[in-house]
Amino acid sequence: MYQYTDDDQTLIEERVAQFRGQTQRFLSGELGADEFRALRLMNGLYIQTHAPMLRVAVPYGLLSSKQFRKLAEVARKYDKGYCHFTTRQNVQYNWPTVESVPDILAELATVQMHAIQTSGNCLRNTTSDHLAGVSTDEIEDPRPYCEIIRQWTTLHPEFAYLPRKFKIAVSGSERDRAAVQLHDIGVYLVKNDAGEVGFRVLAGGGLGRTPIIGQTVKPFLEKKHLLSYLEAVVRVYNLFGRRDNKYKARIKILLKETGLEKFTAMVEDEWLRIRDTMVIGEERIAAMKAQFVAPAYDAQAGNDASCEQHAAENAGFAKWLKYNTVDHKVAGYRIVFVSLKAPDSPPGDITADQLEALADLADRYSFGEIRSTHRQNLVLADIKRGDLFALWQKLDALRLATPNIGTVTDMICCPGLDFCSLANAGSIGVAKEINEVLDDLDYIHDIGDLKINMSGCMNGCAHQSVGHIGILGVDKKGEEWYQITLGGSSENEAAIGERLGPAVAKNQITQTITAILDVYLQQRLEDEPFLQTVNRVGLEPFRDRVYANH
Repeated sequence: MYQYTDDDQTLIEERVAQFRGQTQRFLSGELGADEFRALRLMNGLYIQTHAPMLRVAVPYGLLSSKQFRKLAEVARKYDKGYCHFTTRQNVQYNWPTVESVPDILAELATVQMHAIQTSGNCLRNTTSDHLAGVSTDEIEDPRPYCEIIRQWTTLHPEFAYLPRKFKIAVSGSERDRAAVQLHDIGVYLVKNDAGEVGFRVLAGGGLGRTPIIGQTVKPFLEKKHLLSYLEAVVRVYNLFGRRDNKYKARIKILLKETGLEKFTAMVEDEWLRIRDTMVIGEERIAAMKAQFVAPAYDAQAGNDASCEQHAAENAGFAKWLKYNTVDHKVAGYRIVFVSLKAPDSPPGDITADQLEALADLADRYSFGEIRSTHRQNLVLADIKRGDLFALWQKLDALRLATPNIGTVTDMICCPGLDFCSLANAGSIGVAKEINEVLDDLDYIHDIGDLKINMSGCMNGCAHQSVGHIGILGVDKKGEEWYQITLGGSSENEAAIGERLGPAVAKNQITQTITAILDVYLQQRLEDEPFLQTVNRVGLEPFRDRVYANH
C-alpha cells in the first residue's frame, strides 16, 4: 500500500497543529461557532445529536494492521470502545469530545491517517473497488490512480469551497463494486478498440433528495490526461453550480439543467485550455504502481486440500465458505469478507477488541492488510485456502463470521436518529428488528443476492435509493414512518428504486419486508434473482400484498 513521503507526513502534522490552534481559540471564545464550523468540517468534525462525530479518511478503503491497532487505541481512549465503518469506506467515531479531537488527529497522523476533507463542501475521500488488485475480473488495478487523485484533491486551493460536497469513485473491474455511477465523478478503467487501457469518465451521479445516475462525459480518456480532465469537470461545476439552494447545488443538478451536450462542451473547452499543463508522465504512473505490488504469494498454496475436507465435515464452515469468500486471481487463495452484520449489532460497527484481533489475523494470514467495503463490511484479501478453516474459527469466536454477505441480512444502515441530527427516523433499531426476524427464517440463504439499504433521512447516506429494497425514514407529525422502494441497483446496470406506495408505520416495517420477500418467493422463476423478478412482474404483486389491509 502507499507509504507517505516526508512531504505527506509534514502536511498532515502541520494540519493537526493548525486545527489544534483553531480548536483552542474556539474553546476560549475567540472563535464563534459559525466561524469554527467551516474549520471543523474541513477536518471531519460534526456536531451530532448527542455528541461530536469525527470522520476519519480511509483512501480507497485500504488499511494496514498498524492503522487498525491505532483505530482500536483511539476507540478505547477517546470514544466508547468502538467505531463505525461507512458506505464511503471511512471510519467514524461517535462520542469524542471537541477538545480531544486535535489529540486524536495527532495520534492518527503517527500511522499515516487523517480526517482532512472528510466533510465540508470540498473534494471528499476517493473510493474504489474493495477487491482491487485481487479480483478475477479486473482490467487493471485502480489504486495507483486513486492515490494520484487523492494527492491532487488534498487541500486543493481552488476547490476548498465548492457549491456542495464532491465525491469521486474509481473502478478497474468489469463488475462495478464501487457504485461508480452514483458519484459526482465516476471513473472506469476500460480498453478501447486498439486494446489500450484508459478511462471512461462519468459525471452527474448522486443520491440524496434527487437520486440520479451519472452520464458518460468522456468515453475514452488517455491515462496521462486523468487529472486535467477531472480538474476541468470540477472547474465547470465550481463556476456554474448553484449556490442559492443547497438542495440544487450538486453537479447532478447542473448537468440535468444544462443538458449533457452543453455540459460536456463546457468541460471540453476548459480541458483544452489546461490539458498540456497537467500531464501525468509515465514515470509517475510507474512509480505509483510500484507502491501497490502484489505480495509474495505461495506458489504451493493450491496443493492444500484441507479446506474441502473441513467443508465436507463442518456445515457451519461450509456455509461461511460459500457466502463470505470469493475467488482470488491467484490459485490457492480466496478473498474473505469479514461480516460487520451480526444480527444484534448495528451494521458497520466494530469494537476495539475486534479491531485488534483483526489486525493480528491480517498479520498472520493476509500480509498485514485489511480493506473496508462499500457495504460496511471488511475484507482480508489474500487468504490461503489451507488457512481458511483456522481463520473461520477465529472470526467466529470474534462474532465476525456471520455467513450473510450478499444476503438480506447484509444490510446497509445509517446511524439515523440514534446519532444523526439530520435524521427524521431511527435506523439502527429497525435494522436490528428486521435482522432478528430474518435470521430466524430458514429460507434466507435460498433467497440469494438481495440488498436492503436503509436511511433515516433524505440525505441518503445508506444509499436507500439504489437498494434492491430501499427503506427511507420520514417524519409524519412527529412519528416515524418509512417509505419503501424496490428495484434499485448500484452495480453495472445502476437503477433508482421505484416507490412501492404510501409510507408504513414503524411497527409495520418488519412485516412489510417479510411480505415483500414472500411475494418474491412466490413469483420468482426457479433461482431468479430478486431484481429480475421485480423487473419482470412489476410492483403490483408487492403492492397488493403490502397494502392489502390498509
